[in-house]
Amino acid sequence: MLETSPWYVRTRLKTRQLLLVVALAEEGNIHRAAAALNMTQPAASKLLRELEDMLGALLFERMPRGMKPTLYGDALIRHARAVLGSLDQAQAELTALKAGRLGHVAVGAITSPGVSVLPAAVAAVKRTHANMRISVEIDASNVLLEHLAQDRLDIVLGRLSAEHDKLALRYEPLTGEPVCAVVRPGHPLLETNANAPGAPLTSLALADVARATWVVPPLASVLRHRFELMFQRASLAPPSNVVETPALLFITRVLEQSDMIAVLTEDVARYYAVHGMVAILPLPMDCQMDDFGIITRADKLLSPAAGVMIEALRAVSAEIYGPRGAA
Repeated sequence: MLETSPWYVRTRLKTRQLLLVVALAEEGNIHRAAAALNMTQPAASKLLRELEDMLGALLFERMPRGMKPTLYGDALIRHARAVLGSLDQAQAELTALKAGRLGHVAVGAITSPGVSVLPAAVAAVKRTHANMRISVEIDASNVLLEHLAQDRLDIVLGRLSAEHDKLALRYEPLTGEPVCAVVRPGHPLLETNANAPGAPLTSLALADVARATWVVPPLASVLRHRFELMFQRASLAPPSNVVETPALLFITRVLEQSDMIAVLTEDVARYYAVHGMVAILPLPMDCQMDDFGIITRADKLLSPAAGVMIEALRAVSAEIYGPRGAA
C-alpha cells in the first residue's frame, strides 16, 4: 500500500520512471517506449513494475497489442507531464540566466487588450530587458486558454466563461469592454440627423439604425447575442440585414467601401478611429462585454520573465483604465 506521507514518494520516485510513464502514454507499447528512452525492454518493464509496487496501484493494463493506462495511470501521467515540464522550464530559465537573459515569455491576448494594453506593456519590458524574448498571439479566449493548458502560452489576457475550470486558473480582472458602432469617415449618419434632416447630428437611437446593414460577430459569439438582446430590450427586431465576421481586416475594408455599420469593442474602435479608418457613431450601445483580465495557470510557477511581463501589464492597464479597471 502507498504510504500517506508525500516524503515516501518524493524520496523513492525516479525521474526515469516519470519519463517512462509519459513515453508509455505516447507510444502505447513497452518496446517503443523503451526505445524512445534508449533502454532495453526488460529494464523498462522492471522500472514500471517497481513504480507500480511503490504506489500500490496498477498503472497500465497489459493488452494483446500494447498497454492502456488505468484510472491511476491517467492521473500519474497528467502529473508526470507537469513535473517534467517544470524541470524543462527550470533548465531553460537557468540557461537564460547564465547567459544574462531573463528568458522567454509567451503572451496571448484577445483583440481589445491586444491593441490597448499589450503593445505598451511589451514596449516597456523591452526598454528595461532588451534580451528577454517575447512571443505574442492574438485570438479568441477559448483558443488562448487551450494553448495555456498546453504550455504554449504563459499568460493570457482574456476572459473566463462558465465552461472554463476556474479552479485550475488564476484570474486578475482588469476592465470590462464597452462596445461601439462604427462607420466609414464621411458616412451620411455622421452628417445629418435622420429624424431631422439638415440638423447637426447629436445622438442616434437604435430605431434610427435598425434597418441598416450591420457587420456583426458570428451567431455563436457572446457579443452577437448581447447585440441582438439590446434591440429586443428596446422593443425592436434585431437587424436582419447583416454580414457575419470576426475578421477586423475585412470589417475595415468593407466599411470603407459601403455605408454599413459595424460592432466593435471600444478599444478596437478607438484604435481604428485614431488612424482615420473608421468613425464612431454617437449611438449608445448597451451590450458591454464581460471583464477581461490576466489569466495564468494555478498549477504552474511563473518564470521571472512572466513575472516581469505581468507587472508591466498591470502598470499599463492602471494607466489606461485606472486601478483594477476603475472608472
